[in-house]
Amino acid sequence: MPYVNIKITKEHVTPEKKAKLIRGVTQLLADVMGKNPQTTVVVIDEVDTDNWGIGGETVTVRRQLGK
Repeated sequence: MPYVNIKITKEHVTPEKKAKLIRGVTQLLADVMGKNPQTTVVVIDEVDTDNWGIGGETVTVRRQLGK
């Protein structure tokens, strides 16, 4: 049973985009690894940009600075 955890920032992600990610990852595992789509688990965690840091700065700050 494959388990895939996708972490994305919490912004501009519609339910339709999340559903497309889940379908796409499930199909990719079936195509590449031969995994059964019926037992593939995909979880999407949405993280607030204040709680995600890169290079010592939050994503919120980096985006404000145009990085």
